Amino acid sequence: MGNIIEGISIHDLRIIPHPQGDIMHGIKSSDVGYSSFGEAYFSSVHHGEVKGWKMHTKMRLNLIVPIGEIKFVAYHEPKDTFFEIILSRSNYKRLSVEPGIWLAFQGVGQNENMLLNIASIPHDPTEAESKPLEAINYQWQ
Repeated sequence: MGNIIEGISIHDLRIIPHPQGDIMHGIKSSDVGYSSFGEAYFSSVHHGEVKGWKMHTKMRLNLIVPIGEIKFVAYHEPKDTFFEIILSRSNYKRLSVEPGIWLAFQGVGQNENMLLNIASIPHDPTEAESKPLEAINYQWQ
């Protein structure tokens, strides 16, 4: 895992074992990293595939991986620094990403890889920028 960069924070989450099925915490309005609620959505990524680069200009992301394993790479362009982390059930945390950070993610798990984003605002296609993967010098494996 790389060093945390400005605009990125990691929050430990609890998994509460239950005989009929576990309870996996996500976010509460009283949690550090919560700012507001706009929408929640799931996104999946196949093994080895990469989605990104995307930078939101207004939306704060709160990313959780309840199924599979996903590698997230954040890029802070002004400082030319990267942060990377793999989230999964065995590394169950919430990744909060402030506006202005480039983000891409890769499916690492062999089976289904799914994330939940609890976004601070509803989806607005005009508030995000995208770049092709090769536009940022990062070596995906």
